[in-house]
Amino acid sequence: MNIALAQINPTIGDLEGNRAKILDYARRADDRGADLVVFPELCVTGYPPEDLLENPFFKDAVQRTVNHLARALPPHLGVIIGAPVPSGDRFGKPLHNAALLLENGAVQDRVYKTLLPTYDIFNEDRHFEPAEERRLLEWRGVRIGLHVCEDMWNVHQPEGVDQSERYECDPVSELAALDPDLFVNISASPFSIGKHEVRTKLVEHICRRHGRPFLLCNQVGANTEIVYDGDSRVHTADGTQVKCAASFEEDLLFWDTETSPTACTPDRDKVADLHDALVLGIRDYYEKTGIFDKALLGLSGGIDSAVTCALATEALGPERVVGVTMPSHVSSEGSVTDSEVLAKNLGIAFKEISIEPAIDAFDEMLADEFAGTKPGVAEENLQSRARGVTLMALSNKFGHLLLSTGNKSEVAIGYVTLYGDTNGGVAVLSDVLKTRVYELAHHINERAGTDVIPQNTIEKPPSAELKEDQKDTDTLPPYETLDAILKRYVEEKKELSTIVGETGLDEGLVRDVLRQVDQNEYKRRQAPPGLRVTEKAFGIGRRMPIVMEWDREAMEALTAEESAATP
Repeated sequence: MNIALAQINPTIGDLEGNRAKILDYARRADDRGADLVVFPELCVTGYPPEDLLENPFFKDAVQRTVNHLARALPPHLGVIIGAPVPSGDRFGKPLHNAALLLENGAVQDRVYKTLLPTYDIFNEDRHFEPAEERRLLEWRGVRIGLHVCEDMWNVHQPEGVDQSERYECDPVSELAALDPDLFVNISASPFSIGKHEVRTKLVEHICRRHGRPFLLCNQVGANTEIVYDGDSRVHTADGTQVKCAASFEEDLLFWDTETSPTACTPDRDKVADLHDALVLGIRDYYEKTGIFDKALLGLSGGIDSAVTCALATEALGPERVVGVTMPSHVSSEGSVTDSEVLAKNLGIAFKEISIEPAIDAFDEMLADEFAGTKPGVAEENLQSRARGVTLMALSNKFGHLLLSTGNKSEVAIGYVTLYGDTNGGVAVLSDVLKTRVYELAHHINERAGTDVIPQNTIEKPPSAELKEDQKDTDTLPPYETLDAILKRYVEEKKELSTIVGETGLDEGLVRDVLRQVDQNEYKRRQAPPGLRVTEKAFGIGRRMPIVMEWDREAMEALTAEESAATP
């Protein structure tokens, strides 16, 4: 049997566009002799469709699209697609997240997703009813263990695979007990740094545990600020990866079950993957919204704006990027000259607009109110806000989408100016720690074979430049130190004592950083006593719902106080 994996980039809600893409890839696979074509999870609607699933007109249109697809596909070709289908359950959720087998003009069979994730970016339990049973799909004498995305992640997992999300059910093992000839998983699995290696370990483990080949077809592209990397693949029964789809682009991958291809071991670089993910995210945001013609951003001469500008230029082309430098009396000379060199290197449009008149006007306007006080953060933030207003004015006037350039390290501890450098429609680096931003800068220059990003931008001490001779280290620990703490606290959700033990850093320093993170998050939402509020950014500019977790030290202190107060 010749099986094709169609790794496509669907758009959420674009039923007609997604239908056309599915037909195109299915016909291309048919022309190359495929017997069966497999598409990603919810490819008909795009993932995640979220509140569109609450719209009855949309749900009806989805079913019509599925029926139209079945009739339009070559009748002799088997096609597996992902789509929401009515559950028919009066008391449960109204839909199933389904994998459908289309052939001979109709839906011939279907299986439903069992495990419905509700962590991180996922909220599937809100819309979908889980499968009540695991069953094989039998097609042309082949017994297929077909399942959907999360259903593969709850196996007895190997070392190095996150086991924080566990369910009572293990769909893959239940399917294995039914004696399938192979496993097929359709996914919409988001990108994260190192995700390729994690998938490889997991699929290898499944194959070796159950002695069956495994095919994974994953979505590619960016939707609702979430980036999907594709990374579709085929593993033989002994776990060897023999077919590898391209990452961060659409692909059509073929595997003949009767052949014995050689092992496929793609050479992956985490910084290169991060670069490609961000470029894809920017490009898809512009192309899929179809509203904005150009990207606009402020250039400070610093590393964050330089990297953001280079990524936008790679994604959209230099003719669609506009950089603006906005100096004031506290700006260094390099703020303007480094920005100008960057713009020239990238070939983008470049503008210089002084914000000094705006600062003077604010000083005069607020003179009476600020009389008798010492200049401080309020005056510093006026500069950032003047730049924000200037950029938003240009955005409104010319229809350009403003990109904000703040990195995750700054956002996590609140080292940003609200209504200033937080302005923008897409926060490109908001899930990228500062140390990673420097790695991206070096990668961009190595990739170009020249210093696209000026060396002075990379080497000079980072500064917000809101007052004279300001450096980030006047307020923050060195970014290497800060990021070591933030990675463990914000991303890995480790406690104070664990962070101190792993890093060897001073407990007072670590505690102070954690306090800043918590204080920044408490501004968003207060937590009950004994809970720590954290928030994880994922993808491009997406701030996820607050995740609450028990703070052991706070709970112990609270318990002690309550015990002491009890007669």
